[in-house]
Amino acid sequence: MKIKNIFNILKVLPILLLTLSCDGDSDNDGPIIIPPTRVQATFEMSISPSDPNVLLLDNKTSGIGDFISEWDFGQGDGLVQDLPGIEEVRFDTDGTFSVRLLVSNAAGLTVDSKTVVVDNSAGGICPNGNCGSTSTSALKDAATTFFVGNITRSSRVNAGGKHVEVLKSDFSSITSEYEMKMNVMYPSQGNYDFTAADAIVNFGVNNGINVHGHALIWHNATPDWVNDFTGTDSEFEAMVKDYITTTVTRYKGKIGSWDVVNEAIDDGSGNPLRNSVFKQKMGDDYIKKCFQWARDADPDCLLFYNDYNMASSSGKRAAMFKIVDDLGDLIDGVGAQMHISYNGPSKSNIQAVANGTVSRGLKLHFAELDIRANPNNDQTSLTSQRADAQKAKFKEVVQIYNSIPLDNKYALTVWGLKDNESWLLDFWGHADWPLMYDDDYNKKKAYDGFLEGLQ
Repeated sequence: MKIKNIFNILKVLPILLLTLSCDGDSDNDGPIIIPPTRVQATFEMSISPSDPNVLLLDNKTSGIGDFISEWDFGQGDGLVQDLPGIEEVRFDTDGTFSVRLLVSNAAGLTVDSKTVVVDNSAGGICPNGNCGSTSTSALKDAATTFFVGNITRSSRVNAGGKHVEVLKSDFSSITSEYEMKMNVMYPSQGNYDFTAADAIVNFGVNNGINVHGHALIWHNATPDWVNDFTGTDSEFEAMVKDYITTTVTRYKGKIGSWDVVNEAIDDGSGNPLRNSVFKQKMGDDYIKKCFQWARDADPDCLLFYNDYNMASSSGKRAAMFKIVDDLGDLIDGVGAQMHISYNGPSKSNIQAVANGTVSRGLKLHFAELDIRANPNNDQTSLTSQRADAQKAKFKEVVQIYNSIPLDNKYALTVWGLKDNESWLLDFWGHADWPLMYDDDYNKKKAYDGFLEGLQ
């Protein structure tokens, strides 16, 4: 009986407590007050498109209830109340400034702060604190013992403008980005099309700029009719010989060097030859045949084998040098693509490519240089710190190249002029800034890194 009474009490206790809370002293009646929460200050800033010394500040703070927003522009003028719309603030003095937005309500104060760097010799307010290069030295004038190269397209040399201006001012060598490959120059059997190649070669010749031919044989630039070739293997080989002979002969005396075969090594275990249509129909010695035909067509032209990951993969590097050794005196040099990142490969591994090439008495082409500043996609803009790291890597690469013996030097070719034109953006699918010029052809810190590597 006592247990049952306890259960009954427990049943009615919540109701009793609720009744007491609702029917208590009338002096305690009133609305439930929810304490305010802090409003997080946040703003965006950009440089005025019409004045490089004017900063545009946009208050993006939002929240429930009343709050007050004030600016500290970091120029010693105290706090200024935020007004509707975009704040325009002028910075004329060189230096580093801290711009703060202070937002307060009954719950307290929050602050968003950003750093502004002004360098009038670099053009005013520096984007993301990255002031870029102020150098007036031309790369080709500073590099007196080897060609400094870049890539181009027929449409760009035909159009002229800033692209051509920069090529002429800074570079002593050019390479076709993609228009001097088999799928463009030999689109259908028996029908050559050298329109684009002629435009690039003639631009180089007319402006005293060296032209490096890239590339006669590449599995990724093989036209469909070649991949689906219906003739015999001997007929296929005769076709390839005719293509190489026709192309090299056409540009004899105008093109000083060719990548005869490009990226023939597989990335798989043991790094065997890639199972391309050329290997299938011409055998494992197809590379030697291609080099022989190129040598016969132009005995004075420098012939290179070109491939990637030479520094980052010791196995692939060894496979490349085996190909080179088998070619004997048919080959003049190694093209080591330098698609690398600010944080790798290591200096010692890059040096290993140079050492292996020099020890064989061959010329070295540091080809296709770009240095990713955002390999892990952890940046939304090129920060000053990351730009410094990229600059250091450019300097390192150029120092290694510049230190090899004179007889082994040929060219250091950068794969692109300005960041927004880099092939890496589409390839990796996220933002990066891998070159020496920004989107508007302004020289970056990477440019200074290249120059410092020559010192």
